[in-house]
Amino acid sequence: SGNLVACADEEGQLVSFNSAAEKTVLTQGYKGTRLNGPNDCWIDSKGGIYFTDPYYERDYWKEPKPKPHKQNVYYLPRGAVESFIVDEEIIKPNGIVGSADGKHLFVADIEGNKTYKYEIQPDGKLSNKKLFTAMGSDGMTIDDRGNVYLTGNGVTIFNPEGEKISHIPIEEGWTGNLCFGGKKRNELFITASKGVYTLPMLVNGIK
Repeated sequence: SGNLVACADEEGQLVSFNSAAEKTVLTQGYKGTRLNGPNDCWIDSKGGIYFTDPYYERDYWKEPKPKPHKQNVYYLPRGAVESFIVDEEIIKPNGIVGSADGKHLFVADIEGNKTYKYEIQPDGKLSNKKLFTAMGSDGMTIDDRGNVYLTGNGVTIFNPEGEKISHIPIEEGWTGNLCFGGKKRNELFITASKGVYTLPMLVNGIK
C-alpha cells in the first residue's frame, strides 16, 4: 500500500506511516511486557511481519528504559496486535530478510556472530533451523539470485549455499544496513557510520 514500516526502538514499537506521515502503532508489547526495541523487520507475502527485538541502550534516550528481557525473533500476523515468538534461542538477533519465494527466512545473531536459515511454515512459525554462515550482521538484504548480503565490516556477500563470494569494502568502517533500490532495483544503497553509499549492481533486488 506504499506505507513505510519502521522499527521504533526507543518506544519499543513496530510502526507504520502512510503517505501523509500519519503513524499507526502495529505492536508494542508481548503478553503485557514492553518490547526491548524492534530493530529490523521483513514483511511476507501475506502481510505478516517478522522482526527482531534486541536490546541496545541508546545515548539519546531521555529516560531510562525498563530492564531488558529475552531478545527474541517475533512474527506479527497481518491484522494482529500481538506477535508470537518464532525463535528464542538467539543471543542478540538483529538483521532479518526472507527469500524471494517466501519459503525461507534468514536471521543474524550479531552477538553470536552467526546467521541462520529457517523454513517458513504456513502459520508463520519457523522450522528446520540451520547455520547459514559463521558471521553475524546488522542489517541484511538478498538479491534475485538468492545471494545474501551481510553488513558490519563493509558488505560481505554469500551465495545461497552460504559460501562467501564477494566483499564490498567501505573505508569509513562499520556498515549498518543496506537495500536495493532504483527503477530496476539494481542499485545497492548502503548506510555506514558517517554516510550513505550507492553502488550499481549486475544483479537486482527482489520485489
